[in-house]
Amino acid sequence: MNILITGGAGFIGSHLCDRYVTKGETVFCLDNFESGDLRNIYGLITNKNFKLVHGDIRDTSLLEKIMPRINAIIHLAAQIHVERSIIEPQLTYDVNVLGTLNVLEVARKHDVERIIHTSTSEVYGSARSTPMNEDHPLSAPHPYGASKIAADRLCHAYIQTYGMNICIARPFNTFGPKQKDHGYGGAISIFTRRVLTGQPPIVYGDGNQTRDYMHIRDLVRAYDLILGNSKSLKEVINFGSGKDIKIVDLANKIIELCGRKGKIKPVHVAPRPGEIAKMIADYSKAKKLLGWEPKYTLDRGLGEFLEWYKDYKFAEWEKLG
Repeated sequence: MNILITGGAGFIGSHLCDRYVTKGETVFCLDNFESGDLRNIYGLITNKNFKLVHGDIRDTSLLEKIMPRINAIIHLAAQIHVERSIIEPQLTYDVNVLGTLNVLEVARKHDVERIIHTSTSEVYGSARSTPMNEDHPLSAPHPYGASKIAADRLCHAYIQTYGMNICIARPFNTFGPKQKDHGYGGAISIFTRRVLTGQPPIVYGDGNQTRDYMHIRDLVRAYDLILGNSKSLKEVINFGSGKDIKIVDLANKIIELCGRKGKIKPVHVAPRPGEIAKMIADYSKAKKLLGWEPKYTLDRGLGEFLEWYKDYKFAEWEKLG
């Protein structure tokens, strides 16, 4: 099978590249490296089953060159950061909506057999009922979430109008190795970097907002089950742990795991605009359709992430002297 992974050098995408190259599939990794990182895929560069394509999903001529060889697409490429979407709403729309339209339309022209479109739990906004299933109202309070709602609706339109085989995967917060620890990174990786370098984790607002954290290996397994399923899954499917944690409690847990309890405390700053108050996944549909459920607890995932991070980052810091 020839698989196109858009955003393949990013956090989730690079794990999926690893997975399918290891399985012997041919992977076309498309990334513009605006947020993707070459180090994430460095170990794959010389593998005969790995094809790196430096480019952008907004470039339809490039997609036209790649698509005739593709059997399946995992679409991850996006501007995924809430804060940046507030500063640059036009860019967010161009990448997430028009870019997705390009992928769908070129895939339609070339009869691509199967597509997994990556949505986000941010489309739901703050929980009105818990846990949050796929029928929860879509009420994103920021341009990023709005752009992802629009991309999801495009996928629905292509399913209904053209009969395309598109599954909309809707992961909740995902963490693990390769996640960025700076800029628009994930809370877990940023908290870890700050605590290990003797700095307090920064918590926006009172820290009582909650998130549902899922380990990257559980999400990779979810994509694997979708792509390998014999049935056509023209569905929206949530993936998450089914448990939430307050951000301030997460910060304190990381402080304790890093051995800094009593030495460092979270610092609270002004709330961020568009902050969602509560998120927790209902993954019962994933369990029913795919037999999927998370295997990682938050504690297990954090422990493994911390060990990986120290090995990876400390080696990097040593190089810098």
